Amino acid sequence: MRYVLGLDLGTSSLKGLLVNQAGEVVYTTSSDYPLIHPQSGYSEQNPHEWYRAAVEVMANIVETVPDAKEGLEAISFSGQMHSLVLLDENDAVLRNAILWNDVRTTAQCEKIKETLGEELISITQNKALEGFTLPKILWVKEHEPAIFEKARQFLLPKDYLGFRLTGSKQMEYSDAAGTLLLDLKNKQWSESVLAAFDLPKTICPTLVESSDKIGTLSEELMKEFGFTQTINVYAGGADNASAALGAGIISPDIGMASIGTSGVFLAYEEAGKEYQGDLHYFYHVLRDSFYSMGVTLAAGHSLSWFKNTFAPNEDFDALLKDIGTIPAGSEGLLFMPYISGERTPYTDSKIRGSFLGMDQGHTRDHFARAVLEGITFSLKDSQKLMEERAGKNFRKIVSVGGGAKNPDWLQMQADIFDATIVTLTTEQGPGMGAVMLAAMGQGWFDSVEELVATFVKEAKTYEPVKEQVEAYEHIYAIYRDGYGATKGISHALQK
Repeated sequence: MRYVLGLDLGTSSLKGLLVNQAGEVVYTTSSDYPLIHPQSGYSEQNPHEWYRAAVEVMANIVETVPDAKEGLEAISFSGQMHSLVLLDENDAVLRNAILWNDVRTTAQCEKIKETLGEELISITQNKALEGFTLPKILWVKEHEPAIFEKARQFLLPKDYLGFRLTGSKQMEYSDAAGTLLLDLKNKQWSESVLAAFDLPKTICPTLVESSDKIGTLSEELMKEFGFTQTINVYAGGADNASAALGAGIISPDIGMASIGTSGVFLAYEEAGKEYQGDLHYFYHVLRDSFYSMGVTLAAGHSLSWFKNTFAPNEDFDALLKDIGTIPAGSEGLLFMPYISGERTPYTDSKIRGSFLGMDQGHTRDHFARAVLEGITFSLKDSQKLMEERAGKNFRKIVSVGGGAKNPDWLQMQADIFDATIVTLTTEQGPGMGAVMLAAMGQGWFDSVEELVATFVKEAKTYEPVKEQVEAYEHIYAIYRDGYGATKGISHALQK
């Protein structure tokens, strides 16, 4: 049997996905590692833990699937974006990695805005936010000058793991696009951005494509696990880009709604689209392709908050079992899902959530349905931006994550997005994208379309209902007024 292995380097664990040539998931395993919080707002990790986890995952695979010793052909990666790994002249790690969800860099973001203004968006197609890599580099430069002085190169997490497995250092474009250092139009590190902050170009690694071979698995690991043939290692991709490939998002008329703790509405983009920083805009894992992405900060988190607060002893199935009996619009009840602030389209950390239109006739089922509607409306904000700015017309949207687990919510998505909603038989997200990049690198398929047809299998389909679509168009128009109506009150309450 011929296999490829995807290593998905997440925030709390590394997941391994072993898949055969028919696109069948043969085995999955994972290894956890700790988060480090030195103080409030800080989020760090020891990069050596990622390598330890990868070794553990490979050990589990060869123990459980013995013929992987002979059949494993290639490895690729998916990884958390934006995080910072600093290496010295001997390629030793200088400090813990600063992760994507670390928010210590507000002052550095302000400095970037003051220094570059709109030029930053023109070059990188993205705004300066705490999550990106450049603010983290500037923070180390300012607060840990002795460490920065020793720094010779930075990598992102999966690229560091690739280095440990092969001895080769590089970064592929989908992750590089999330650093605020990449000139997206010219597909190179931006000399203007580097010069603005007195950063040497040598600190940036060599750029490669996501499906490029970066080396072969080290002799040490080959011997340790008894692999009998050379195992090629491919660059891989950023987690959202890999998840997009894993969901089959390879054309402009297919979108993806991903509802986890946060929510993402993502679409494939061809070159030339610009959103002036109102949406995230990054390289896809497919050569010379892009994707746009809007973010809802509290998507699944809004639902978890509601359950934990008002139904702590029930599971989600019990909480949502009767929402189908409540009509569209929850009979005048509207939820603004801003309990953690909001990203797209407002980038407002001070806005807060609210229930609007409450009356004595509303039951818990009304509130539960309103929460789901509010989350979906927030994702629709990103869909509308894409439609208005780029003329998109989504014929199909792939729903993944928590939003793909409840049939009433899936039908709600079809009606609110006014598009066919599909779910997948196997939802492996970024890990599947990593696997597919390895298969692509190995030349298993003649085209991306053939690859997707083999690896991405649709499960259920939900079609929009005309009457429900019309009802939600009216309610969504009211929802869009909710941010402006509550902004002043929310900001005042934060003082």
